[in-house]
Parts: sequence; C-alpha cells; structure tokens
Amino acid sequence: MKETILTGKRLCKTFVEGNPVLQSADVEIYKGDFTIIMGSSGAGKSTLLYALSGMDSVTSGTVDYRGQSIIGLSEKQMAALRAKEFGFVFQQTHLVSNLTLLENVTVAGYLAKKETSKTIRAKAESLLRHMGVWGARNRLPAQVSGGEAQRAAIARAMIGEPGLLFADEPTGALNRASTQGVLNLLTGLNREGQTILMATHDLGAAIRGNRILYLEDGKILDELILDAYEEKNARQREEKASEWLSSLRW
Repeated sequence: MKETILTGKRLCKTFVEGNPVLQSADVEIYKGDFTIIMGSSGAGKSTLLYALSGMDSVTSGTVDYRGQSIIGLSEKQMAALRAKEFGFVFQQTHLVSNLTLLENVTVAGYLAKKETSKTIRAKAESLLRHMGVWGARNRLPAQVSGGEAQRAAIARAMIGEPGLLFADEPTGALNRASTQGVLNLLTGLNREGQTILMATHDLGAAIRGNRILYLEDGKILDELILDAYEEKNARQREEKASEWLSSLRW
C-alpha cells in the first residue's frame, strides 16, 4: 500500500470577484508517484498546485503534509517548510539574473540549511552534472538557452532533497527539443524515487506520470492510472490518455 504524503480535503478558493476556482477539491499524493494535474484552461490547475504547496491560501479546507497541517502556519514556518521539504519548478525559471547557474543552485542550498557550505557546494556541482549543464555552470541565466536554464532550475529545486517536487507547466516556454530533455530529466528523477506533482496542459508531458488527475470546475472529476513510463510505450500511453480525456470532454 502506498504512503500518502500530502492530502488536501474540501479545498475551496474564491477570489475577491466572487468566482470560485476550487470547489471542495479532494486530493491525495502518494510517495514515489509522478502525479499530473490536467484540466481545461481556467480549471484551476495552478491554483490547486499552489494551495497544496502552501504558496497560496485557501478560502476553506485542509492541507496536511506527512500528517502535519500546513494551514495556519506563520509565513516564517511555511517558508521553513518549503525550504526543507518542497522543491519548485515553474514555467519561468526565476533564476537570479546576476548569479551564475552554479551560484543559483548553491544559494538555494544555503537557504535549506541542511548541510555545511562545502557539502552544499559539492552537491550543487553534482546536480549540475546530473542535469547536463555542468559546462554552463559559470554562465549567467541570460547567457544560456531556455532548456539549460530550466535544467539549472530543477537542480536548484533538488538541492534541498525535497520530499515533494512541485512543477507548474515546466515545459510551457520551451521548444520541442528542450521540452523532451526536461521531461526526460523529471522522469529520471522519479525513477530514482523523487515524488513529483506537476500541472500541465500538454498531453505529451502528462503521459510521463503514472497518475493523471482531471480537474473540472474546481473539483477532481476523475483519475487515470498508468504504469511507469517507458519510451517504447509512449504512443500507447498517449492514445489511452487521449481516449480518457475525450471521454471527459477535454
């Protein structure tokens, strides 16, 4: 039986205008899974991701991480939890423009405050090698390609050895070649045991997950369970997922 590490119950989010984005959404995230959140534009994918990560507040409902409620934590407590337990990858990399790729990753390691400076530096170097951007380590974000910057952003997210990696449309701003490189990297991290929760509108990205949640009108309408991704079965996975999404009027 899989271990549940993150639970959201009856999550509701209504903005000032009065339009509900989340309406009593229930979700469980299991350790070791690569979980995908899909849905039509405006369905609330990013809102749900941010609510589960504590980056955004909810109007009502509960969020528990490893049995601890994160609702009601102070900003300082929430920042500490995110630094130690969560990693984040966004569509835009948000790398610090005047720091090199290596410095961006290293600084994030210092913020996690888990290890010595020497250990953090060594880990940052190892991660950049693992992400395939070691050759660009001393360049600024503006001096590398979008794919290289996103790989460095993933290294930054992984430096604190997060229990859960959140990804919000991580390939949305990349070309096809860079997209495949980033998806291969995320798939590899999951095979190594990293738990990932990713929001995407891209079917090709979604089939990298072993579990796809479909969000509609602020609720989880259905889910699709898949075997672990392998390149040789990508077409069959895409056909299966496409048929499932069509049945949901995606």
